[in-house]
Amino acid sequence: MARTPATSRRALLFGTAAVSAGALLTACTSNETKDQELAADNAPVADDKPGKAVTIGFAGPQADHGWLNAINDNAKSRAKKYSDVTLEITEGSNDTAAQIGQIQTLINKKVDVLVILPADGKALTQVGLQAMRAGIPVINLDRVFASPQAYRCWIGGDNYGMGLNAGHYIGEQLKDKKNAKVVELAGLDNLELTQQRTKGFDDALKNYPNIKKVARQAADFTVESGQAKMAQLLQAQSNFDALWNHDDDQGVGALRAIDQAGRDDFLMVGGAGAKSAMDAIKADNSVLKATVLYPPTMAASAIDLARALGQSKGVGGLAEFEIPSSLTLYSAVVTKDNVDQYLPTGFI
Repeated sequence: MARTPATSRRALLFGTAAVSAGALLTACTSNETKDQELAADNAPVADDKPGKAVTIGFAGPQADHGWLNAINDNAKSRAKKYSDVTLEITEGSNDTAAQIGQIQTLINKKVDVLVILPADGKALTQVGLQAMRAGIPVINLDRVFASPQAYRCWIGGDNYGMGLNAGHYIGEQLKDKKNAKVVELAGLDNLELTQQRTKGFDDALKNYPNIKKVARQAADFTVESGQAKMAQLLQAQSNFDALWNHDDDQGVGALRAIDQAGRDDFLMVGGAGAKSAMDAIKADNSVLKATVLYPPTMAASAIDLARALGQSKGVGGLAEFEIPSSLTLYSAVVTKDNVDQYLPTGFI
């Protein structure tokens, strides 16, 4: 019987040892992975089944706009879905001092979680901090506080994304047209959200060198201002190919001005997702061909997050044990091809 040389024996032994160690490491890694998967699978997540009772305080601005009214409606209807949720909702005010007082009343009532859509995020930061320091976690809805210490989770829309997606939609419609011209009917210029929507729109148009923005007019998010400012745009611009209007409420007035001027030589894209805009898109009998969403369903999602937070649960579909610290909603483009899908979310 031939003898194995010592060097070969050592190599064989070391090789075997190496394989054994590798197998052991693989086994340990495999077991750790299984443990991690098991932990993730067992993470407590919120669902529709009744759980711990949660009282949610909701404070928003005055519902003087279709979108804000839809915010309140979404919050109320979502809360009714859960037998374990009690919703304490304030009357709503655009007066900063009044809204602070309403929130302090909810703090004194010792609600479990607060959902706050501030009339002015910066001005209400201190009352958000007050709630957090009192041990009441805050879901900051849409208009963000000046400090992340004033809320546990922020959820809201994507103003920059609205402009970006509106610009890309218009760009794709006009990409083959030489020297295309677009105009913009913005919202209130002193609002950061208006500035973000314009920046997103301008950034998108940079991808289409054949398109030039030739005019911009700021309105006030009202039907009356939309009609007046659109009339001015139409008078100043005898021809253009596309209009982006930041807000569907003021878009009602814009469409009136367009009809009165007898213009149908361009396409129009709206913003926010009003039911009237979606109805017009579906009918396909006007210049309005699309609207970019700023979904008021965020208020319903805020109630979901507040309930999960009050029950110390995570979000279904995510592996984390906690709800996220922020959630930015997507600004989908609604056209006649998908309007039926989004029509139930349209606000009045």
